[in-house]
Amino acid sequence: MRIFTGVIGRDLRLALRHGADTLGAALFFVLTGALFPLALGPSPELLARMAPGVIWVCALLAALLPLDRLFGAEQEDGSLDQLMLLGLPPSLIGLAKMTAHWLTTGLPVLLASIPMAIMLGLPAATLPVLLAGLLPGTLVLSLAGGMAASVVLGARRGGVLLPLLVLPLITPALIFGAAAVDSARSGLNWVPDLELLWAFLAGALPLCPLAAGAGLRAATE
Repeated sequence: MRIFTGVIGRDLRLALRHGADTLGAALFFVLTGALFPLALGPSPELLARMAPGVIWVCALLAALLPLDRLFGAEQEDGSLDQLMLLGLPPSLIGLAKMTAHWLTTGLPVLLASIPMAIMLGLPAATLPVLLAGLLPGTLVLSLAGGMAASVVLGARRGGVLLPLLVLPLITPALIFGAAAVDSARSGLNWVPDLELLWAFLAGALPLCPLAAGAGLRAATE
């Protein structure tokens, strides 16, 4: 556990040292969401109806930005080999990197979703549902994204392959998360959608680190 938390702390210190990369994902999330009112028009009813899908799509795109450097930076400078020699299983190394990715990308996006929802005119009563869905949703994005980043590690045109792998994997989370907020806005039962989202997270939590560990092992052998 000490080594596991040490890997997370190392990534957090690197993120603070290169704060522009961390801030860039949150700014991209906010700026992308701000473009939709300009494209769709100022109609409050239209923006409120589109808000759940807009927020989730922007969160997905923001989470994709730092994924190509999640393991790529360590592979370029040789520190990935050092991480693999720490005595920690490769799957836990992958989980530690995914956790750091969520703390530096998913958590800021989660917090930035509140002012974006207000900007898009989403009813205040649906904000708890939005946050309750984005919490497991952003975790799923980090888990699936980290797994895909390890699979394409060292591959030619890996940056092109990465979104093609991630987007189909996280489509269910996008559907369930946006549907929960839309159901809450319409006065329908939103609990089943959140339960499916948490079930998706429960399946991704053990499987994605195992797949990421296999990808890291193959990349360093």
